[in-house]
Amino acid sequence: MGSTVVPVRVASVRRFLMCRPTYFAVEYAINPWMDPARPVDPMLAVGQWEALRGVLLRLGHAVDLIDPVPGLPDMVFAANGAIVLDGKALVARFRHPQRAPESGAYEKWFRDRGYEVRCAERWNEGEGDHLAVAGMLLAGHGFRTAASSHAETTGHLGRPVVGLTLIDPRFYHLDTALAVLDDEQIMYWPGAFSPASRRRLHSLFPHALRVEEHDAVRFGLNAISDGRHVLLPTPATSLAGRLAAEGYEPIALDVSELAKAGGGPKCCTLQL
Repeated sequence: MGSTVVPVRVASVRRFLMCRPTYFAVEYAINPWMDPARPVDPMLAVGQWEALRGVLLRLGHAVDLIDPVPGLPDMVFAANGAIVLDGKALVARFRHPQRAPESGAYEKWFRDRGYEVRCAERWNEGEGDHLAVAGMLLAGHGFRTAASSHAETTGHLGRPVVGLTLIDPRFYHLDTALAVLDDEQIMYWPGAFSPASRRRLHSLFPHALRVEEHDAVRFGLNAISDGRHVLLPTPATSLAGRLAAEGYEPIALDVSELAKAGGGPKCCTLQL
């Protein structure tokens, strides 16, 4: 009988931007997970965020911080603030007015540090809907980011964009439905995508890890991977097992308080 060879996974050092959830709250509902009537523990949210940051630092990654702004409770979800590649930053234009002022804070942060900055003119929610892999940008659209923004993204960042249509409102950002595991590999839940987008993903990534819905709805795909370690929410237990069988090292994190606003580990980090 043959035996399955488990690949040796190699981590690469990353740099992330994060925003402390000092003003975190669920004060409005702009996705199906948010319920302002559901109690939120801000101190617990800060503790969970600190634990995530601590794990990233222990793994050898760098974490920069942007100051939180009063009145912007979702600013903790730094992934939505911009797309950053090769010293260029395309700052988000948010679909919902509640988050629109975040753009100014992120624009200032990047300009002050010498990035080549452009502000999106069409709806574009940053890395929440744009994931870099295999020399391209996978771009989710249908809820928060407009398909018409793709030309602008390519023009500023110089990467080809592969549009993917999201069809399930529970998975309103690409990073809730798909995660990049390494330079060439992804995992995703097919049910979040239109039939044409599923075919496109299958063609581009025939050996991708297809995740079950029960792990997807636990934000299992809102994960951070450095090529070896995969940080994902604690409830996504079966996905963690599958990742371990593929040679990755899953690290479970309790982000239950942040999940009340529809976010997980990936939402809290913007890769620089």
